[in-house]
Amino acid sequence: MALAFSTKPNIRSVRGRSAATPAPRIVRPSIVLNAVASSKATIIDGKKVAEDIRQEIAAEVAELKAKHNLTPGLAVVLVGSRKDSETYVRSKKKGCAEVGFQSFGTDLPETASEEDVLKVVQGYNADPQVHGILVQLPLPKHINEKTILDAISIEKDVDGFHPQNIGCLAMRGRDPLFVPCTPKGCIELLERYKIPIAGKRAVVVGRSNIVGLPAALLLQNRDATVTMVHSRTPNAEKICAEADIVVAACGKAEMVQGSWIKPGAAVIDVGINAVNDPSSKKGYRLVGDVAYEEAAEKAAYITPVPGGVGPMTIAMLLRNTLEGAKHTLKARKH
Repeated sequence: MALAFSTKPNIRSVRGRSAATPAPRIVRPSIVLNAVASSKATIIDGKKVAEDIRQEIAAEVAELKAKHNLTPGLAVVLVGSRKDSETYVRSKKKGCAEVGFQSFGTDLPETASEEDVLKVVQGYNADPQVHGILVQLPLPKHINEKTILDAISIEKDVDGFHPQNIGCLAMRGRDPLFVPCTPKGCIELLERYKIPIAGKRAVVVGRSNIVGLPAALLLQNRDATVTMVHSRTPNAEKICAEADIVVAACGKAEMVQGSWIKPGAAVIDVGINAVNDPSSKKGYRLVGDVAYEEAAEKAAYITPVPGGVGPMTIAMLLRNTLEGAKHTLKARKH
């Protein structure tokens, strides 16, 4: 059975569920300590948390403008005309407007050369009004992503992908300037819902540089005992079933089944996959990397798809950009 979420907070519509079957509860972070255990998981409301974070950022931006005449600026570089990339870029620009950032953007054609893209990145590196640079991925095949990402100044690497940022994240006693947005959002959800991490067993399903690896490092830095499960891992189900926290980021629709979930676990579903659904007007529906209905029967907390991790990614991008502006302010004072 699939659970469909409205875009309006606290309103849920359920496809294929009888009226007598209790729906999962949405519990806001402010009241999570009063949550009572039930046969259904508490839904971690990423949309609401992201809204709260944007409001916090907007308040800080207003203070920066008033006290220091400083407005955070985010530059987004888009190469080509992929519809999904264009949608992501629009949502990032909208987020900038909501919190009071300056928004800069360069759209290049699919045929743009690697040199063309590097020239744009170098221009934003040198622009003091820009505190964060994001190159929308994927890039066309004739452009080397590594070359482009490495060209972004580490002081403006708000995606957190620079090798030096990842290296600092991996080392005890070192603090990266920026942490990758999606895994940072995963940790933020756990912490805002007061879900313990220290001393717990955590499993990260997937080992990508963008989500899996930094998520594992962030959990380890918070004193969890972390295991990474990937395509070569034997007994993946058994390993997951021992975890207090599961972060699913494998990019495979509903791979993590209910049998993989330990009763009472917290499940963070990073995946977003389109699966055929003739009953939907669009002909498809979105699902995560976790079989939601099965997992919700056993987990204590779970993120929905959509409405869970997704909204947090842009919220963390905005927060990283704000941090970049604050770094600039510190440099001014010294």
